[in-house]
Formats: sequence, C-alpha cells, structure tokens
Amino acid sequence: MSSEAHKSVLFDESINGLNIKADGIYIDGTFGRGGHSAEILRQLGPEGRLYAFDKDPEAIEHGRQRFKGDSRFTLVHSSFQKLQKKTDEWGVTKKVNGILLDLGVSSPQLDDAERGFSFMRNGPLDMRMNSDQGLSAASWIANEEASEIAKVLKEYGEERYAKRIAGAIVKARDEVSIETTHQLAEIIKAAHPAWEKHRHPATKSFQGIRIHINEELTDLSKCLDQMLDVLAPRGRMAIISFHSLEDRIVKQFFRKQAKGDDFPLDLPVTVSQLSQQLKTVGKAIKPSKKEVGENVRARSATLRIAELLG
Repeated sequence: MSSEAHKSVLFDESINGLNIKADGIYIDGTFGRGGHSAEILRQLGPEGRLYAFDKDPEAIEHGRQRFKGDSRFTLVHSSFQKLQKKTDEWGVTKKVNGILLDLGVSSPQLDDAERGFSFMRNGPLDMRMNSDQGLSAASWIANEEASEIAKVLKEYGEERYAKRIAGAIVKARDEVSIETTHQLAEIIKAAHPAWEKHRHPATKSFQGIRIHINEELTDLSKCLDQMLDVLAPRGRMAIISFHSLEDRIVKQFFRKQAKGDDFPLDLPVTVSQLSQQLKTVGKAIKPSKKEVGENVRARSATLRIAELLG
C-alpha cells in the first residue's frame, strides 16, 4: 500500500494508537508496501528507529528501494514470529516503544493474479506469502487427504460445508490436476449448497487454505507471546485483524494478560500479586461507514491496542 490510493485500513487510528515518540524504537511487523512505515518514519526524529518485517520477497524489494538511504530504517525478509530473535540481534529487546501488525493479505498481493490469493483473477494456485518457501496451495491440495482438507476449511475458513467441498476437491483432482484459482473456485462453487448473498461461495475456503499454507495463526500466537519480552515499559501494541479467528486470538491474549494470574475467588490478593502485564487502551476500533464505503476490504477490520505495564 504505497500510496494514498492504497491507504491501509484504520491507518490513522493504528498510527495514533502507537503514541509515537520522536526518539522511540518501533516495529512494523507487516511491512506490505510501507504505508505504515512511511508515516512512522515521518513522525520519528533523527534518533528514532524503525524495524520492519515481511515474508514477501516483492515487499522487501519494494521497501529497500523506497527507503534506501534512511539510516533509521531496517527491513528484514522474515516472519514476525522471529520477533525476539531479531530484537536480540539489533540490541533493542525490552527497548521497543511500539509494535504494529496489519494482518492478512495486502491489496498488491490480492491484485496480482500470479500470486494466486484471489479467485477474482485467474492465476497459478499458489497463495504463499513467501513463494520461495513451503508448499503452494496447488501442491497441498494435490497430495492431502480429504479429511485434512475438510479440517482446514472448517477450522481456518469457518466453512460450514467443509466436508462436502473437500470431497468435491479430491474427486476433481483424480480427474485433472487443480492448478489455477479459477479451477478451484469453480469446484467449490459447484459443491457449495447454500451461497451467501453478496459473497462468492469460495470465499471461506480460499481463506482457510491461505491461512493454513502460511501458518498465519501460529505465527500470530508466537509473536504475541514475544511482544511482552520485547516491549519497553508502557510500550504499545496495535493490531489490525480482518477475520474472527485472528481477532479472537488477539482479544483473548489481551484479556488474559490484562487480567493476570488466576486465583481462587475467595483468596485475598493485591493487584500487584496478579502479575498483570498489559492494559487495554480503549475499546476495539471498527472502521467508519465512510471508510467502508471507500474500501470494501475495511468492513471486517478490527483494531485493538494495548500497553505494557511497568
């Protein structure tokens, strides 16, 4: 999202949530096309530092060209699940003032048919955020058992008809290899018995496969745990999610860390004994009607902000 035309969802709200200090240290865990990073750098002074992660080689190349020459900025080709390993290398563990995650797939990834993320454009069935690592969606579908495909569609796609769709996929692949996004979308479309209004029947299945291929929820959970050890006291985390599974993980993590240890209800304990690590900052933020009207992708977004105690 390198321009105003591709302005990130909940952009101002997420940047404001970081409460940026001119001399602070910040991490953009999902660089994308650098929209958030550019604004963080704009607000930083000469002593400020920004570190950014992205799995996508194309995003890394774009970022290195866009911000070359800015000594305050470091961009690494890696998942944010390597957060503490990298902060240890950089010598900033426990010194980070804010971490931003904008989860999911970026608009440039969705718009590029060759990446295979969207059934709206026909292209190779890939779906990998890092096309140099792991199995493509086509390879996974070609070799996985029907029961495992159904499990992924149900758990990660929240697809009600997962078993039926998985069966149709396996039957179809026995006749011809499934290599393109349109092939898979048509198989799902034919197998799906109840289409939702204004939603393509392959939407949930594509989401589930993409999340599985990229280990998105696993990476998120690992990163959240590390944030507690990486942030400085009163450091902020601002996380934008785009579907209920991501948001549930973030919400439950914030709630658990804000509550602290579980003690029997009749046991007298002080607040300091609860080992509370976070406080939530405001309530969950949803996009305005105006933003949703201008960008339909914004409709499912939720921003949550928390601050490390200390």
